[in-house]
Amino acid sequence: MGPVTNQEKQSVPKQPSIKKKQSWNLKRNWPLHVLVMPAILLALVFNYVPLGGIVMAFQEYKPWLGFSGSEWVGVDQFKRIFEFSEGRQVIWNTLVISSFKIVFQLIIPIIFALLLNEVRVMAFKRSIQTLVYLPHFLSWVILGGILLDLLSVDGGLVNQLLNFFGMKSIFFLGDGDWFRVTVIASDVWKDFGFSAIIFLAALAGINPNLYEAAVVDGANRFHQVLFITLPALLPITIVVATLALGNILNAGFDQIFNLYNPLVYDKGDIIDTYVYRQGLLGGNFSYATAVGLFKSVIAFILIVIGYRLAYKYANYRIF
Repeated sequence: MGPVTNQEKQSVPKQPSIKKKQSWNLKRNWPLHVLVMPAILLALVFNYVPLGGIVMAFQEYKPWLGFSGSEWVGVDQFKRIFEFSEGRQVIWNTLVISSFKIVFQLIIPIIFALLLNEVRVMAFKRSIQTLVYLPHFLSWVILGGILLDLLSVDGGLVNQLLNFFGMKSIFFLGDGDWFRVTVIASDVWKDFGFSAIIFLAALAGINPNLYEAAVVDGANRFHQVLFITLPALLPITIVVATLALGNILNAGFDQIFNLYNPLVYDKGDIIDTYVYRQGLLGGNFSYATAVGLFKSVIAFILIVIGYRLAYKYANYRIF
């Protein structure tokens, strides 16, 4: 192949520069940028501008003195979290409730997806899917009112059934231990159907030839599930489990707030509700900010660890 002549060089079209391309794309796509501006402004106003209030966590903040006039106390507010018994208790409550939620929100959807995958009548299968997905779209304000009526000691349907079978009434929302059970069970009931979608999608991606080969080799349904289905679900299960680490300190503010009462603060109060009561109701703005910041930092670290584990053991990455 000979050298390129001047005539050939001139015939080669020049590529537009990156700046020209970017400018041209901006001119062509400016309506899309305008459409996204309200969302950006909302994020800035409600998510980024309030970050300046974090300074309260290091002050003895007084609203009438403002940020500049309030006394600087360093990390004293963070020390109080562990010095107060109620601070340590809400951290423990949060870990217990959220851990059980994560475990059961992993196990129950997998079992449900496996059982639903065995249903061959499509009309019945779709009906079941619709029924179990439905609670996910109801707010805890509505479900909280329903649960308060169903679990009431005085005339609640559940306690009426217990009394009918000769058992004593249970104070589900007034006894700390029963409150935890109620919170975990109701949360799993609300979301397990929706959480099963990802596992149903993974089951749909399994090669049917594997099952046919297993049948030829004499494997029954149990063996097919044990040696084909479960190994196929393992990668997505690892991803879901590791990413759930980031939510270990999120025990569900909406749910707890709509169900709890002073009788169960010792077993049912979590970090988010504690921050709400200390900050907005009690006026301890600096202490509440410190608790919230402590939770956010730990949650961020756990999210990073979760993504690293998901990438290492399941080759999962965001982009």
